[in-house]
Formats: sequence, C-alpha cells, structure tokens
Amino acid sequence: MAADPPVFRFAPSPNGLLHLGHAYSACLNADLASEAGGRLLLRLEDIDLARCPPALEAMLLEDLAWLGIDFETPVRRQSEHFDDYRAALEALAEEGLAYPAFMTRGEIRRFAAASAQAEGRAWPADPDGAPLYPGLDRTLPEAERRTRIAAGEPFAWRLDMAAALRRLGAPLRFIETGGGKAADVVAEPALWGDVVLARRDVPTSYHLSVVVDDALQGVSHIVRGRDLLPSTSVHRVLQALLGLPAPVYRHHDLILGDDGLKLSKSRGDTALQTLREAGLTPADVRRMVGLSGEAPASR
Repeated sequence: MAADPPVFRFAPSPNGLLHLGHAYSACLNADLASEAGGRLLLRLEDIDLARCPPALEAMLLEDLAWLGIDFETPVRRQSEHFDDYRAALEALAEEGLAYPAFMTRGEIRRFAAASAQAEGRAWPADPDGAPLYPGLDRTLPEAERRTRIAAGEPFAWRLDMAAALRRLGAPLRFIETGGGKAADVVAEPALWGDVVLARRDVPTSYHLSVVVDDALQGVSHIVRGRDLLPSTSVHRVLQALLGLPAPVYRHHDLILGDDGLKLSKSRGDTALQTLREAGLTPADVRRMVGLSGEAPASR
C-alpha cells in the first residue's frame, strides 16, 4: 500500500501585511511540498478577531496569489473552529491538567519583581522572556474558582506543566530537520512553566489551536521560523496529552532587516504589497530571500 503524501502548511495570522519573512516561509513550504509530491495547506490563524479584520485577510490572500503559490482549498480559519479547541481544553481540564488562573500579566510581573528583590535573584522567565507564572491559583478550592468566574473576574486557562510531565513520564522528543539532516531533539517544556491554553473571551491560545489544527488537517511536516523552535516543546506535551501524532519539524532561518532584527508586520519597507507596487516580481522576491527565482516543478 502506497504511503500517504506528506502534508505541509503555511499558517499566517492576518493581522498585518505579509513581509519578506512570510514570503520565504510560504515559498519554502511550497517548494518542499512540490519536491516531495505532497500537499500544501493554508491556515489563517485568526483567533484574535479584533486584530484580524476581513480587509487584512483579503490583502494576505492577494499577496499569496501574487507569489503564485497554489494552496488546497478550503482555507481553514481558526475563528470558525473554536469548538474543536474548546473540546481539547475540556479534555485536559477533566484530567486535572488545566486550571483557571486569575493573575493578570501585570500582576505576574509585579510578583516576579517583588520576589526577585526579596530573594536577590531574577525570577525565571520563559523562552520568550516573560516571567513564569508563579502557580498561585493552581490549588485554589473549586468553590472559590466558581465564585470568582461567576463574578466575571478575568482569568486564563493554564496547563499544569508539572502534572502534565509527571503524567507523561519519559522525556518527549521530536525530529528536527532544519540543520540539513534529521536530529532527534529532547523537548524542554518545563522552561515554559504553566503556559496559557485559553482565555475567558477566547477559548484557545496559539499553542492549543496549532496542535489541534495540525492533527485535524493531517499535517505531517511543519516548516516555520526558527523563532518558534522553543514552542515545539510545548506542542509536543499537548500532542502527547491529547493522543495526537507528532509531525516532523523544520525551523528555518529568519529573514532579518538591515538592523539585524527580525522583520515585523509594522515595517512597511519589507511588505510584499510595497515591493509589488515598486515593480518587483515574485521571482525577485524569491531571490531576495535566498531561493531560486523559479519554483520547482511538481512531481
């Protein structure tokens, strides 16, 4: 029996103009899918509806069409699948692995600063530089949780990372091919502490939704920027807890600006729309990001 073709995906957030970094990731996914005789999906990660208006989505789709990338349809929009993420969250909560946490980001920062001052050492931070959640709400009585939620107090659902790792036992691993050859990498999810899984007003987070989506869409190969490599450790935990398959990963180098910093959607000079209006072609863009001017032919 023939093996299923590999499945790749490009998953941008339509909250700003696509730039050269997005073009590189999209084109690289398309090239690898073509070379492998695989499928290529487009997913719009628009869980933050306030920052992802229809106009920006339309501009994103226009940019991708201009690049000449052929994605399968229909496009998956995360905002249309909140029930999928809610079901995954409920499964974790029922297992005692997720809990409502009421400390705001500001309160966490103040707690971290006070603790650092009292103990004379820095409060630990996650790989993104944010102070780790101290876990003060992890053991709140259930009655108090219900009362505070009923009163409308803001909260987030967090993963009890220590409990999750005890449940899983052996260290988790993933296959990383970004260095030119496959490497067996040991995940380090504890570095993230009790990550956010959802908020009161949005029933998911990036970590939870991306794991659920990749499984539901049958994604076998995840090709994305190196800045997301640390997040893979969290994703492996959620995959293992939810009984989902682990894709193969490739975290590519980032396209940097003249200042050496990662590109952002606020930088208009690298926006594909700006480059297109200046008369550049898709082949020019491919060469600018280090790819050949012509995409490989499908096998």
